[in-house]
Amino acid sequence: MTTPTDERRDLLTVVATMRARAGKEEELREALEALVEPTSHEAGYVNYDLHQNLEDPAEFAFYENWESPDHLDAHLAAPHLVEFVEKIPDLLDGPLVVRRMRRIA
Repeated sequence: MTTPTDERRDLLTVVATMRARAGKEEELREALEALVEPTSHEAGYVNYDLHQNLEDPAEFAFYENWESPDHLDAHLAAPHLVEFVEKIPDLLDGPLVVRRMRRIA
């Protein structure tokens, strides 16, 4: 099985993690799932994969790849992301952690 970075080590990989407030797990999941489709139409999009921790269902992560940092910055400024960020205080227990990475092996 191949991944986007097998042939494209120049891609910007992002791992974004977050934890739902107690009782908000399903609401957060729905809000995150709603981000996937509009993001798939953005310039520079390669993949935007949502994950939920099997052992801790309150924890979610996006594994993303973008053509460039500028494309990621445009994504973060997109209306659907701005709207989601406004919901963070109500939905998240703690911060949204966004790590920008580059595959090295």
